[in-house]
Amino acid sequence: MASFFIDTDTGQIATLSQLTEAGAVGPNALPLPPWYPIQGTRDATTLWYAVMRKQVRHKHIGALCIRHSDHHASLLRKGWREVPVEEIRTGPATRYTPAR
Repeated sequence: MASFFIDTDTGQIATLSQLTEAGAVGPNALPLPPWYPIQGTRDATTLWYAVMRKQVRHKHIGALCIRHSDHHASLLRKGWREVPVEEIRTGPATRYTPAR
């Protein structure tokens, strides 16, 4: 179970625990920009939920939806793409360093 974040610049998806391990979490225990939380249940599992993304202009947005639901089909028709589970990971992350 995880909460998911999207890098709005690249479209990369990662979980909070993956970002924490990569050192991309600030003092408030949340990832720093360009990571943005994907709205949805905080205990989602990719067994039941699909992580979706779409590029809008020059930024990426993300969504969670129940797999094989009408909402899932609607997002696919509107140009959203399902993120394969094996692609949910951190990419090159900037390690948080507190200001001195």
